[in-house]
Amino acid sequence: MLMTTVATIFVFGLLVFVHELGHFVTAKMTGMRVDEFAIGFGPKLVSYKHGETLYSLRIIPLGGFNKIAGMDPDEEQDEGSFSTKSIPARMLVIIAGSTMNFLLPILLFMTIFLSSGIDTPLNAPIVGNVFADKPAAQAGLSLGDNIISVNDQDIASWREFVNIVQVNAGNKLTLRYQRNGEIKTTVVTPEYDEKANRGIIGVMPQIEKYHPGFIEAFGLSVKQTYLVASSMVVGIAQMVTGQVAAEVAGPIGVAQMAGEVAQLGLMPLLQFAALLSINLGLINLLPVPMLDGGHVVTLAVEGLRGKPLNKRHMQLIQMIGFALLMLLFLVATFKDISRLKIF
Repeated sequence: MLMTTVATIFVFGLLVFVHELGHFVTAKMTGMRVDEFAIGFGPKLVSYKHGETLYSLRIIPLGGFNKIAGMDPDEEQDEGSFSTKSIPARMLVIIAGSTMNFLLPILLFMTIFLSSGIDTPLNAPIVGNVFADKPAAQAGLSLGDNIISVNDQDIASWREFVNIVQVNAGNKLTLRYQRNGEIKTTVVTPEYDEKANRGIIGVMPQIEKYHPGFIEAFGLSVKQTYLVASSMVVGIAQMVTGQVAAEVAGPIGVAQMAGEVAQLGLMPLLQFAALLSINLGLINLLPVPMLDGGHVVTLAVEGLRGKPLNKRHMQLIQMIGFALLMLLFLVATFKDISRLKIF
């Protein structure tokens, strides 16, 4: 319980801090006055005022906010107000939060690559791991076995071995392999994996730990962030269009996952935070009222019209956005509770 609590506070706190820092820094850069920079919601735990800004840490670590002067049109406007700045400046402040959520994973992935290295599968046809209760284990294969041939066909690489297994689900394969200098023979029948749509026997190749340099780690981190973000965009599009079932998790679900990952160590927890940060950045860019993407759309419309939207229309849009977010929150929370199997 303690580990789950600490991991949850760490993950949420890190993501919220970085997101709000993006808004804060760009607001200051564009001459806006930030009255408060807060991490968390609810009553203040601690606060400190420096210059024109009050910095506060609040009791509920599930969000944060920047109170930027003039974002509420009913407020008194001055030269430091949000609404008096140019549309590009305001857009910059709005998208800076999500931008930081894409930069954070690059830093986290770099930390992981530089500290723990990268697991690289070798192409030699040598068994690196055998899963229990799978065909390979039942056939007697074990760690370190060097596959020599399959059905009298010589095997020169791991990829060649896998290719044969994948297309032979349900067919008996005669394997010759070397173990401790001794040649052995066994028969294995690949089982069909419906999810992967191919045959498997439950083995993994040997893994080599590779430690990249700083520049290479940076490039790999950028690539990894891009690949994960691209995959998530496809996933979100498929959920929106109904191609796949919508799987969502709320604060309870994320907290549970954070606790489980934290038990595996710091590096897996950093990787989890990186994935969650990318997800948060993408979700915030959706053109939904109350989210950053919705604010960007509103500013774009204002730019095209040459004047802000009617106050009554803005209130209606925000109410719709708030209702949608609350509905999503309730659905996600219900799913979280269902997964806990309390009832």
